[in-house]
Amino acid sequence: MTQVEHKFDLISVDDHIIEPATVWVDRLPSRYGDEVPKVVEADGREFWEYEGERLPTMGLNAVAGKEHKDFAMDPVRYSDMIEGCYDPVARARDLLSDGVRGSLCFPTFPRFAGQRFLTSKDKELANLCVRAYNDWVIEEWCGAVPGLYIPMMIGQLWDPSLMAAEVRRCADLGFRALTFPENTAVFDQPSFSTEHWDPVWDAVTETDIAVCIHIGTSGRTHMPADDSSFSVAIALGPLNAQITFMDLLLCGIPERFPSIKFALSEGGIGWVPFALERIDRTWERHRHWADLSNTPPSELFRRNMWVCFIDEMVGIEDRHHIGVDKIMWECDYPHADTPWPNSQIDVSRSMEGIPEVEVDAMTHGNAERLFRWDMRPDVEAIDSEPT
Repeated sequence: MTQVEHKFDLISVDDHIIEPATVWVDRLPSRYGDEVPKVVEADGREFWEYEGERLPTMGLNAVAGKEHKDFAMDPVRYSDMIEGCYDPVARARDLLSDGVRGSLCFPTFPRFAGQRFLTSKDKELANLCVRAYNDWVIEEWCGAVPGLYIPMMIGQLWDPSLMAAEVRRCADLGFRALTFPENTAVFDQPSFSTEHWDPVWDAVTETDIAVCIHIGTSGRTHMPADDSSFSVAIALGPLNAQITFMDLLLCGIPERFPSIKFALSEGGIGWVPFALERIDRTWERHRHWADLSNTPPSELFRRNMWVCFIDEMVGIEDRHHIGVDKIMWECDYPHADTPWPNSQIDVSRSMEGIPEVEVDAMTHGNAERLFRWDMRPDVEAIDSEPT
């Protein structure tokens, strides 16, 4: 594959895998039969089916390549998607053609943080599903084009000790990130304010794995009224990131685990300067009765947290109030927010007039440091595949 010269060297820290239909069918013991996650045909559509429940593939998960006027919420078939949604080699061609040479991918069928398996009836099967997904990611998704995809794992959210063991297993395989829900209490699990998750935090700090938290992983959306357009919830998506931001900085986790790394995905960055000012003011006035840390939350942010943007001029203008070293870029391929195939144009608009050293940090350097990722895509692996 001939690489085209691009102005910006991009690493995306928020993309999404649309899993191929055979991920779990090919990797789980036959004794589980029809219980394993699989794709079925019914009523002229394709559905995921797991433990007897039928789940549609939502259209907004896979709209890359479509005109905005063709976006819809209806379930779709794989044949309605471009290959890059579910094929790692086809996606590599798509990303590299747009100057994106690194990509961190959240899951889709397991839900963005693996919550699907938290609610499984059979936890033995759920454990196998988690491990099978992680093995598939490292072997088949990342392995298809070495150097392009930054490996991110899911975990066993019903058992922190089991999850911690999986973190260590995956770290040995080369994983660099763990996806985790923005709020665990909504799943009837202990909150961030408890020590319940400490085995997981201990494992990620020991292995230097970053914890990536995507908006919407709690399942909560902010709607003014039941009859409001869902577009309102989409526009309000960054509120989820702000809630998690405040929670993580005041809950005690960064104090107990000073080297932990949290990245907030698809929440934008323009709100961060005000949030830092607000949370420090809250800390100063209420830290005594609330028994808060002796460290101002803004200092914890600059030590333990990163934020991400897609196309945001105001946030970039305020970059020095956030910290240039705390900002990363995301492409969101193949979701509705993706700028692909015009990422270079979007980044150029956001970065106009910005010093090159700062542009390099925000477009790829910070991601390389956070995820310990300085590899380049193996273009020969793409060339070896039929076009």
